[in-house]
Amino acid sequence: MKGNNCVFTLCCKRTGLPDLVRNLKVNFDEIQKAMEDVRRDVFDYFLDTNTGEVIVFSEEVLREVESRLCDDEYDEEYEGIEYIEFDEETELPDWIFDEVDLMLQTLLDESGRYVRIPERDSGSAYRSMAEFIETVGDPNIKEELIDALNGKGAFKRFKDALIRYPRERKRWHGYNAKAMRKDITEWLRSLGIEPI
Repeated sequence: MKGNNCVFTLCCKRTGLPDLVRNLKVNFDEIQKAMEDVRRDVFDYFLDTNTGEVIVFSEEVLREVESRLCDDEYDEEYEGIEYIEFDEETELPDWIFDEVDLMLQTLLDESGRYVRIPERDSGSAYRSMAEFIETVGDPNIKEELIDALNGKGAFKRFKDALIRYPRERKRWHGYNAKAMRKDITEWLRSLGIEPI
């Protein structure tokens, strides 16, 4: 989640390079999907550095939990009250309680177990597209893709241009996955993790 909040930063702070490197089985595809979701307007993603699991949280629930954790007025308002009885009990599905429990565990973790998966760097994504274009054999397609990269909205235009060329689109997905695998590996190594 972008923005400033008090709890979120607890689980995202890293100090220097790790002393120990350990092997961890990770799902590159899941991490790639998380990194490529650069808008983060619906979901946010964390990596459990003990299990390799990618944890996905709803941004709406995440914002609500963070606002309650950071809201001093809430604490003052109900200070000294031991029990509140509501007129109606709201019925919520069990999965919401499970998600909130996991979210609290993740956000309040100070051990570094849970690390937010960063958005993919736009410069790296742009370089990958430009390097891919150099591998395109057809000069007409190559020119169209070069034009797509000029100006604002380049990422969308590039993907839209590839829709007309299914073979090149398939090649792009393979090329991009390899480039992302390298970026993901570098990120994991910065956390002291050697992916397997």
